[in-house]
Amino acid sequence: MSVSRSEIIKNLSQNFPNIYKKDINKLFDILIEEIIKALVNGERVELRDVMMFETKIQKKRVSLNPKTLEKVDVPEKKGIIFRSSKEWKKKLNEKK
Repeated sequence: MSVSRSEIIKNLSQNFPNIYKKDINKLFDILIEEIIKALVNGERVELRDVMMFETKIQKKRVSLNPKTLEKVDVPEKKGIIFRSSKEWKKKLNEKK
């Protein structure tokens, strides 16, 4: 099961009925955009006691096409590293 963006916004609007749903939606958009901007600029995004995002550069390499066994040059590219806090990991692994 996964949680969609609309479900998160719906839950937030139910928990905070005095805030308009369109404002929550806009806030969500701003938050995601700011995280993306920081990652594009090579910055680390850290929400203390929650999570951390960081970019990692994958070096260029030569790989094999598994179908034709041809050598293929794979260019350098950025990837995203996500780490959750120790507290979140602890809650996730608690036995009910």
